[in-house]
Amino acid sequence: MRREAVIIGAGPAGMRAALTLADAGLRPLVIDEACRSGGQIYRRPPSSLRRKAEVLYGFEAKRAKALHEAFDALGDRIEYWPETVVWNVHGDRLHLLVGGQSTSISWLNLILAPGAMDRVIPFEGWTLPGVYTLGAAQIALKSQACAIGERVVLFGSGPLLYLVAWQYVAAGVDIAAVLDTARAGAGFKALPGLARGGYTFLKGVYYVAALRARGVRIISGIRPLAALSGPDAAVAGFVYRDHRGHERRIACDAIGFGYGLRSEIQLAELAGLSLAYDEVQRQWIPVGDKFGGDSGGIYLAGDGMRVRGAEIAELTGKQAALRLLANLGRNEYRSQLATIEASLHRAEAFRRALECAFPFPAHLAQELPDNVVVCRCEGVTIGALRDAVRACDVSDINRVKAFTRLGMGRCQGRVCSAAAAEIIAAAAGVRPQAVGHLRGQPPVKPVALGALAEGTAP
Repeated sequence: MRREAVIIGAGPAGMRAALTLADAGLRPLVIDEACRSGGQIYRRPPSSLRRKAEVLYGFEAKRAKALHEAFDALGDRIEYWPETVVWNVHGDRLHLLVGGQSTSISWLNLILAPGAMDRVIPFEGWTLPGVYTLGAAQIALKSQACAIGERVVLFGSGPLLYLVAWQYVAAGVDIAAVLDTARAGAGFKALPGLARGGYTFLKGVYYVAALRARGVRIISGIRPLAALSGPDAAVAGFVYRDHRGHERRIACDAIGFGYGLRSEIQLAELAGLSLAYDEVQRQWIPVGDKFGGDSGGIYLAGDGMRVRGAEIAELTGKQAALRLLANLGRNEYRSQLATIEASLHRAEAFRRALECAFPFPAHLAQELPDNVVVCRCEGVTIGALRDAVRACDVSDINRVKAFTRLGMGRCQGRVCSAAAAEIIAAAAGVRPQAVGHLRGQPPVKPVALGALAEGTAP
């Protein structure tokens, strides 16, 4: 039996899409990897661990709590499959890992809301125990009420850096420093666009002010150099260069870092959607119309179509559901679509201003020494990428992959591809979009061969 509506992802976009379809009388199937709905921004701890929404979500507590309660109240008006991995999309079939066993289902309409993950640039020592992405640091705090260390350095750039820093400080963790690769005052030109963010912009201002009030050092214009290891081979410190060119060291036992987020695009590509390079975000995104079109019964929603934050993700989840309903002949929902698209237009200037204020520091990847590992899964160094470009006269990232095994490990290039593209582009003397992207291949997430053998054959 083909499912009339399937939603992949139960973050803000997926939950709102499910609520909209259920209110219209459909019974969608919602598939999510986590044990509970919420996605990353509204992540919930296991049911055995009770924590107040105000502690978990801060300013977003009311919104998160309302969305969780509304989704939970749907009951049997939806099918909900948590702890389920989608590892392939082939035609109208989804291949899944459910309870450790592979199976497949078919669909008539598919809403893709897979979200996003951390965008990283490697540095010397980033594979040491005690180095985490900002997203991983946030997961530890939200899911298990654990910090990644007792004295933590957080660095990178983007709104997530300051949000995680504030969440850690509010939890009583000693933050040794918050280090931003963007220069102080670099966002002044973007202020008119940032001001259009209203309450969202004010929250960011509050986080920075509150961190300073708590005595947390915030240093801008830094260049990360290395994580230092101690006698136990774990993180013992961090070295960076300040904006004046002076080398500085900070003692710490954990590091969290990241440079914003990148959309999860693998399933969209396997589903047959085209990808386009976004010059501002410096990443590949699925092609719909400007705000999230549909193609052949496939609808895009949330950060998986373009990273714009939780509120916009929720709005695009509703938009995707309304488009699905309209395409089923439910014309009474078309007027709501116009209202949503107007809201998205108003939010566009703010999101673009954020990208200008916190640009992806591509130069950091381009200037890294050859000995730094870029692909942790396969142990591929930056030097190996440069050698492949020079020796084989290639600039396409998939050709470099063939020569070096870049992106052939468990993460399928999710962690290394953003930095690798910049490194290859610089070595070949071409623009990053000319390098292309690592093509999505099934399984997009690790699947045991035993599970495939015991499950339903693809």
